[in-house]
Amino acid sequence: MAAAQQPVYWLGNETLRVSAALFAENRQRLCSGLKAKDGLVPQSMVVLQGGEQTQRYCTDTDLLFRQESFFHWAFGVTEADCYGAIDVESGKSILFVPKLPESYATWMGEIHSKEHFKTKYAVDEVHYACDVSLYVCAVFCAFVCVCASVRECDLFSVRLTKTDMELEVLRYTNRISSEAHKMIMKHVRPGQKEYEMESLFQHYCYNKGGMRHTSYTCICGTGHNSSILHYGHVGAPNDKTIADGDMCLFDMGGEYYCYSSDITCSFPANGKFTADQRAIYEAVLKSSRDVMAAIKPGVKWTDMHRLADRVHLEELVKIGIVTGSVEDMLKVHLGSVFMPHGLGHLLGIDVHDVGGYPEGLERINEPGLKSLRMGRLVQERMVLTVEPGIYFINHLLDEALANPAQSCFINNQVLARFRGFGGVRIEDDIAVTHDGIELLTCVPRTVEEIEAFMAETAKPFSPLVSV
Repeated sequence: MAAAQQPVYWLGNETLRVSAALFAENRQRLCSGLKAKDGLVPQSMVVLQGGEQTQRYCTDTDLLFRQESFFHWAFGVTEADCYGAIDVESGKSILFVPKLPESYATWMGEIHSKEHFKTKYAVDEVHYACDVSLYVCAVFCAFVCVCASVRECDLFSVRLTKTDMELEVLRYTNRISSEAHKMIMKHVRPGQKEYEMESLFQHYCYNKGGMRHTSYTCICGTGHNSSILHYGHVGAPNDKTIADGDMCLFDMGGEYYCYSSDITCSFPANGKFTADQRAIYEAVLKSSRDVMAAIKPGVKWTDMHRLADRVHLEELVKIGIVTGSVEDMLKVHLGSVFMPHGLGHLLGIDVHDVGGYPEGLERINEPGLKSLRMGRLVQERMVLTVEPGIYFINHLLDEALANPAQSCFINNQVLARFRGFGGVRIEDDIAVTHDGIELLTCVPRTVEEIEAFMAETAKPFSPLVSV
């Protein structure tokens, strides 16, 4: 079936049309990769289990379903409780769907035929899920992997790089999520709750982009909360009142048809940077831009993290928070006191996408680098986040001040001014090209751009009207 004739996933309005050809191409890439491996068993088959519909604890309340990522990558199926099989030699695709009881038609809607699913997902055959084991055993004398085994064998290393069609979906998720962040910048006001910003972001992504899911739990940290790296969890549910003078750190990304985005914007709640806020923000912006300028195929991702550390320390010297030789600071890992997380990670169907550490490649067991989610060389067509940050996390600062190897570089008098500051993170999504990067994220980034953008008159926002 030609790509132009393939069925599409589409939610109408201005949402993106995604062709089933995307997943057919992924299956072909998988088969090609497996056939290139030594020791492949003849008549091999890959069998994948899709996600299961689950309910909330011991109730009959369904949890919002999201497809299992490996299965989605290969089949693009939105329904729960399915299986998929791929004949490695021929590339033949077989989908197994649930055999639904008659009562389903009363409560849940029409029961579709197997032919319906064959057409909807452009697969070669459709059978019932209850017959998956019988079918595989009857037709194939051996199959190469089932679910977890695929991960262990790193057979989905093909997910490391993105096809043209995948890149188009990721551009879309970034465009919608960028616009949602910009809307937040227009509507944030001191006196509001952090969770109001989360709500507005989700509304925009769903209303304008057809994004029923976010890629991860929204982080809407303001003031001191902007130094909590994974803020927004159930113990700290974006519930602070935003104060005048707070620095905001909003880390949120919409997800379309299981493809993710991951964007962080940092800015003052009142729209005007103080001198200290500007100094820290521009230090992080410099590291972000220096890293992105250095990224190209073949560079070590660990070197990019070290570059960000170096720039941060150089800028903190200028501010006066640290003093002395940056080279000596790097030797005692002082950068990790201010940026304890990794520089960035792979992005795709999962926000922390697979394949960052293939078999035999170990994490570097050093502060900061041990939290880096990828250790590979950068490759063309990888999609990555670049998310440097500087944070003032009290317990890390206290540990550093108690460590003579690090405290000798810290000017505690100046540092005291930044206690309670929170943090700044600037996170962009990029696609690696043959000689550099394509920046997927599009939001105001310089101090001047942010202040000018936030100063523009914003209409009062109502979730009942379009924005």
